[in-house]
Amino acid sequence: MGRSGRLKEWLITFVVLAGIAFGVAVVAREPVDPAGPAPFDTSSVYWSDGDSGRLADGTKFRLHGVDAPETGPLDWVSGAKCERERELGYQAKAEVRELTRNRTLTVSHDYGPDRYGRLVVDLSLDGQDLAALLVAGGTHKTWDYDGGDAKPEWCTGRTQKPVTGS
Repeated sequence: MGRSGRLKEWLITFVVLAGIAFGVAVVAREPVDPAGPAPFDTSSVYWSDGDSGRLADGTKFRLHGVDAPETGPLDWVSGAKCERERELGYQAKAEVRELTRNRTLTVSHDYGPDRYGRLVVDLSLDGQDLAALLVAGGTHKTWDYDGGDAKPEWCTGRTQKPVTGS
């Protein structure tokens, strides 16, 4: 294949990928149906940890106003800070999976994407806020990220000091 043929293939690939990316961006910004969000079966929800995962359509999400302990390795920047946190993280993930297993959830509020591109949402389980149920169960903590609260500390039970520039 000549140079112009490769250029043509590259251009077609670029246009197709740009179209897909634009289509995904448009879908992600569609307004919520005024009749209310459609409920979805949790058997199609993947929980990556206790407070985030993927919805049935593949959309990455994070629960609003709540924090679960991290399950990532201790040497990861976004991982657990101690082994106790990892253990608590696996308990939090098991709790949210069990609580939502074979149940119907509804996205009751969409706050838009977070800095990682995940959709921040409130999820409703039988008319009750899922995050509040998890906090009441003791596996999660409330976290006013939008209000500037420091991320809850899971290794000592206290809140981490906010990081400030010198």
